[in-house]
This record gives sequence, structure tokens and C-alpha cells, in this order.
Amino acid sequence: MRLEEIVSIASEAHASDVHISPNDPLRFRIHGALKILNDTPLSAEECDELARAATGDGYDRLVAVGEYDMAATYAGVRCRLNIYRVDGGYAIALRLLAEGVPELMRLGLPPVVSDFATYQKGIVLVTGETGSGKSTTLAAIVNEINRTRPDHIITLEDPIEYVYESQKSLVNQREIGRDTESFAAGLRAILREDPDVILVGEMRDLDTIETALTAAETGHLVFGTLHTQSAADSVDRLVDVFPEARQRQIRMQLSMTLKAVVSQQLLPKATGDGRALACEIMIVNAAIRNLIREAKTPQIENTISTTASIGSITMDADLIRLVRARTISAATAIEAAHDRDYVSRQVR
Repeated sequence: MRLEEIVSIASEAHASDVHISPNDPLRFRIHGALKILNDTPLSAEECDELARAATGDGYDRLVAVGEYDMAATYAGVRCRLNIYRVDGGYAIALRLLAEGVPELMRLGLPPVVSDFATYQKGIVLVTGETGSGKSTTLAAIVNEINRTRPDHIITLEDPIEYVYESQKSLVNQREIGRDTESFAAGLRAILREDPDVILVGEMRDLDTIETALTAAETGHLVFGTLHTQSAADSVDRLVDVFPEARQRQIRMQLSMTLKAVVSQQLLPKATGDGRALACEIMIVNAAIRNLIREAKTPQIENTISTTASIGSITMDADLIRLVRARTISAATAIEAAHDRDYVSRQVR
């Protein structure tokens, strides 16, 4: 079986992910749950052949390092792959991406998110666990800029997932490991490449975060992702990367450059047919800037809940909204909530 055939089957089954493991049948993630569509196990030799076909010239690196990240198109579907060594051979985790960059307004995000494509400078974060749709949201925002503004957009991705075609903007995409050594190295180089908009696939280390803050301070619009569950967690994650002696300065920089945070979850619909997007949105205003500066992040959620007029919404409020719209079940909302007792009282 070839990857083209596997992806074709997965696409027809509306799977988001495929898991290929030696001596195990193919497993497809459909609406968040792993399912076996074919009981026939793949041998270690078949898995090795698939790994060789996917990696090509990169197979030697896979053998040497033990894992390999890449993106490719199979059966007309753009896919992201992580190939990794396991006991018994090589396994592949393959994610199917949307066909083409999705339109921002079709993702079910609150209308205020479309404003992010009009920002001229600062930092916008999209956060959430793996598989929560962060890359899709970012791609849609960036492509809206591409469609409407005469800007230079540079992306740093590991690997490149969505491929943009330059429209009103010029878009240059760089892949970590292929086009630049690391996020930090690529981001330092970007500042010499006359960008207007910068997308950083992941704000994962001190150098990357520090350079992103500098880029935002010097008039660039920076988009990035974090694996955090809320806006307040995102602020703390960025600050805590730095030594304690520098954290006050970083809080000051962040308070002046952070524009908005979107925290996402994809949850099973009440009908069992697909998943629904729940999100927390923090639009940074004077009150939140002050809380960031003074290290009072526990108070951020309360401030978000009182600033709905500017587009902010807490995760718990959005979960309650989805239950009342009968989009998700009460049990799903309670499980996904930050304050389970509060949400339980509201939805029971």
C-alpha cells in the first residue's frame, strides 16, 4: 500500500490523522477518536518502505536521528508527517491538512479575529494543545493579509504546512532544517529581510521569544503559537522562559507589544458528527497591559470576562454558549472547562 492510497482512503473517511505502525493495522483519527478501518496489519518491511518513500534523501537522517518531520502532498491532499523509530521498525503519524488555505470567516472563529489581519505591529498568539487547529487559524489570518495588503510576509515553519501563493503581498516561506538552522537563527535573519509580517511556527525558546519581542517593538507584526490552554498561561509561559532577573523587563516588553491571544480547543459535537471550535480571546487593553506589567496574570481571566464589548471572551463563556446552542454536550463542556464547577452550574 502506498501513501497516496492511504491518504485517499483517509480523506474519504474524513480522518484528520493516520497512524501507521509496524505489525498493526492502519488507524485513522475521525472526529477525535482512533478507528481501525482495515484489520490487515502492516509488516515492519512495509512500514520501512513507506518511510523510505516519504523521506527520500532524508532517510539517512531518519536512521541517524530516529525521527523526521516533513510535509508533502499525497492524492491531492497536503499532509504533515512525523516519521519515528519504534521497537520493531518505523512508525508514521500523518496529519491531513485542509485543501488550500481556508477562508478566515469559514472557521467558526468570533468576528473580532478578522481584525487581526488589519494590525500593523505587535504580537498575536494562537495557542492550544496539539490538534486544536492553531496552524489553520494562523494560515487563514496570514492569507487574509496576503489577499488584502501590499506587505512582505515571511514565515518560519517546522515543517511548512499550508503553501501560500503571493497575491497582494509577497509571501516567502522558510522551513526549519532545510532553509534555516532553527527558529531563533531564522528569526534573527528575518529582521534583515525587510518583512512587514512575520509568522513564527512555535515560540519555543528564549532566543526566539526575545527576537520576536524585538521585532514587534521595531514595528513588525508577529504571529506565533504556544502549547498553552489560556491567555494567562500564555503570558506566564513567555515570561517564565527568562531568568528571574530579566522577567520584569520582559513583562514590560510584552505588555507593550502583545495585541491579542486566541486559545483554542476542538471538541466533539453533540451529534457525534465532527468537532466544534471553542476559543478564548483576549484583546489586550490598558487594564490587561497593567496586569501583565505587575505580574497579576491570575486576574486576567476576570478582566477578559468584563471586556466582551471589545471582542474578548473567556473559554468557559464560549463553552456555555456552545452548550446553549446545542452544538456540544454539557458533559463535553464541563470536561473542557477551566472552572468546571462554574460551567457545570451554568449548563446543568
